[in-house]
Amino acid sequence: MLRIGLTRFDEHQGLTGKNRSSLYEYASHLPIVELDTAYYAIPKQTTVANWLTQIPADFRFVIKAYAGLTTQEANSPYFNSVEEMAAAFLEAFEPLQKAGKLFCFLFQFPAYFTCTPENVAYLRKLRLLMGDSPIAIEFRDNSWYSEKVVASMRNFMEQEKFSLAIIDEPQVANRSVPLADFITNSEFTLVRLHGRNLQGWQEKGPDWQKKRTLYDYSLSELQELQKLIEKIQPETKEVAIIFNNNSGGHAAGNALSLIKLLHLEYKHLNPKQMTLF
Repeated sequence: MLRIGLTRFDEHQGLTGKNRSSLYEYASHLPIVELDTAYYAIPKQTTVANWLTQIPADFRFVIKAYAGLTTQEANSPYFNSVEEMAAAFLEAFEPLQKAGKLFCFLFQFPAYFTCTPENVAYLRKLRLLMGDSPIAIEFRDNSWYSEKVVASMRNFMEQEKFSLAIIDEPQVANRSVPLADFITNSEFTLVRLHGRNLQGWQEKGPDWQKKRTLYDYSLSELQELQKLIEKIQPETKEVAIIFNNNSGGHAAGNALSLIKLLHLEYKHLNPKQMTLF
C-alpha cells in the first residue's frame, strides 16, 4: 500500500482550509503523518494513547526518534544512558505499537554521524535496544553512500532489518545523500521529500529553518517522483511518502498532486466536517 502524508498535522491550511488543524481534521484528508514531537521530548504515554482516539482504523504514524537516540543530545539531563532513553521511548509509544498504528520510527542522524566502525557498532546496539520495532534510517552524510562502502552498507541495513529511507534533498557537492532507490526492508519503506532549494538548504542564519524546506515541486518533478515510487512499490509491502517541504505551505498541494498522479483514492479516512458555506 502507498500512503502519502505530511510532517505535522496542525499547520497545513492548504489541506484543511484552517490555520491550525486537529489530528482528527488532518486524518480526514490523508492516511499517515510524520510527527517530530518525541525528537525534542519524549511524550507521555497518555498523550500518545489520545492520538488513537482521533484517527480512523487505517491511519498510520511515522515517529521521529528522540534526539538523544540519534547522538544529538548526549548530555541529556533526563537520562543517564542510551539504554534509559530507549526504554523510555519505547514505553511512551507502546500504545501505538500495540494498536498496530505505527508505520515506523524514523532515526534521522546528523551530518557528523559519518560511516565509521564506531557508528556502525552504534547502529547494531540500537537494533538490540529497540527490539523488533520498525525502524527507518536517514543519513545526512554521503560517506554512507560512497562507492567503497555502499554495497556493504545496504547489506548491513538488510541484516539488521533497517529500512534505509529514500531521501530527496538539495544536492550539495560531497555532502548530500543521493536520491537512491535502495530497498533494504521488504516489509516497509519510507520516502522523505525535503524539496530542492539548494540555496536555502545551506542557510545558517537565524531563519534557517524557514528556508531549508521552502520549495514547491513542479509537475515534472512530481512525475519523476511518481516513476521512482512505481519502481520501488513491487519490492516492498508498504510505502510511506512524506512531504517535508512546508516552509512556504507547499507540502499539502504537492501531496495531493502526487496522489492524483499515482491514481490513489483513500476511502477509509475520518469524515470531513460539513459546513453551510
